[in-house]
Amino acid sequence: MLVPKRSKHRKQFRGRMKGLAVRGSHIDFGEFGIKAMECGWVTSRQIEAARKAMTHYTQRGGRIWIRIFPDKPITKKPPETRMGSGKGDVAEYVVVIRPGRILFEMGGITKDMAFEAMRRAAQKLPLKTKLLLK
Repeated sequence: MLVPKRSKHRKQFRGRMKGLAVRGSHIDFGEFGIKAMECGWVTSRQIEAARKAMTHYTQRGGRIWIRIFPDKPITKKPPETRMGSGKGDVAEYVVVIRPGRILFEMGGITKDMAFEAMRRAAQKLPLKTKLLLK
């Protein structure tokens, strides 16, 4: 799973999810891409599940680029704990997705195969997505 090697601060605020993606909104590496159509958090487990779905369908053919990295720590309090006594421990890492962000890219395979692989990967993600052709 994707986790930052080190970070400046161990815990972060939750933040806002408004606006459109400014960076990472064009296909740069491959010929096909998955584009986010709404805001949300994508966890490192969901990224790995989508990656596995694509590589499994293509039988390790072609090339896959993961254009997102989970660098935001999310904290959780243990179950059956009373409120108070500070913020919880870091449970997982997420990436904040805004509309227009390219999540994955593929290249080196046919259009039909790439679109089916990316459709399967999009089912693993908690966002509405769109398949793109360069």
